[in-house]
This record gives sequence, structure tokens and C-alpha cells, in this order.
Amino acid sequence: MPSPANLSEKELVDGCIRNDRAAQELLYKQYFSRMMSMVFRYTEDREVAMEIVNNGFLRVFKKLDTFAYKGSLEGWIRKLVYHSVSEYFKKHSKYLQFLVFEEKEEQSEDHTLSELYVEDILKMVDTLPPATKAVFRLYAIEGYSHMEISKQVNISIGTSKWHLSTARKQLQQLLTNNNNFQLYAG
Repeated sequence: MPSPANLSEKELVDGCIRNDRAAQELLYKQYFSRMMSMVFRYTEDREVAMEIVNNGFLRVFKKLDTFAYKGSLEGWIRKLVYHSVSEYFKKHSKYLQFLVFEEKEEQSEDHTLSELYVEDILKMVDTLPPATKAVFRLYAIEGYSHMEISKQVNISIGTSKWHLSTARKQLQQLLTNNNNFQLYAG
């Protein structure tokens, strides 16, 4: 077998499937920073991000034998790590949907909140302006108070509340105009 540094993608995948620790370490190191960057879009907590990425790679190693070389290996890994993001927030943010839409007045939408998956909400959150998105994530996803957010991002408590209100309104509008988003269907 060639040295780990000279492995082709197929040799690397085959080595990982055979539980070759050198191949697994190489795959992990090769994609770790890109997956961390992706996960940091959903949380700024380094420990949470590490947990999500490591759970994602565990999923990758368990399912690597199903990789069919249709598309890129990185894209396939990214998809599995993204599912770990979703799984983490489903487990740790059970009230996320209510926080997002608690001001919603009409309940006669074609798509009820229970039909939304965390992936859908996170896609919608990604479209928010950066400061509004940061405040929303800190408050609704990571559970910080407005006082903690104001200290962390150096804004007033009132500004934090304004960003949260703005985020909710924009997310409600996205839900109402759902044509721009394809709901995740599993």
C-alpha cells in the first residue's frame, strides 16, 4: 500500500473501510478544517462545534462503505456532518421552532411548523443579515440571554432585542413566502 500521503481518493476510502487507522487519520485531517468552518456557521461555541464535527466523522466512518463515488467525497462528508448539525440542534434546541415563530399570528399556512425540520430553519437563518443572524443564533439556538449577547457582541440589550425581533419577522416572512425554500423531505 502506498504511503498515506500518496493515496488516491479510492485508496483512502478503501483504507478507512478496512479500519486502517492511518487512512482514517488522513481522511479526518484532510477534511476537518473545512467541516469545522461549515459547523461554525451554526454555532460559535468551539466545544459544540468539535462535538458536532466529531459526531459527523463518526457517521462518515460508519457509512463510508456506502459512498458510491457519485459526486465528490467532500460533498458527501459535508452532507453527513450537516446531518450531525441538525441532529445536535434537534436534541439541544427543542424549543427552536417556537422561538422562531412565537409571534406568528396566522396558523392557516400550507406548511405547519411541525412539518419544518431543523435543517429548514437553519437554511432560513442563514439568509439573515450577519448581525441579526448572530444574535438570533446566540439567543434562539445557543440559549444566551440578551444581557450575555450584548456583552459578547458589544451591543446594547435593546439592540440585541431589536435584532431578535427583526430575525423573527424575516423568518416569518420566509415561511409565508415559502416558494423560495424547498422544505427538507428527509
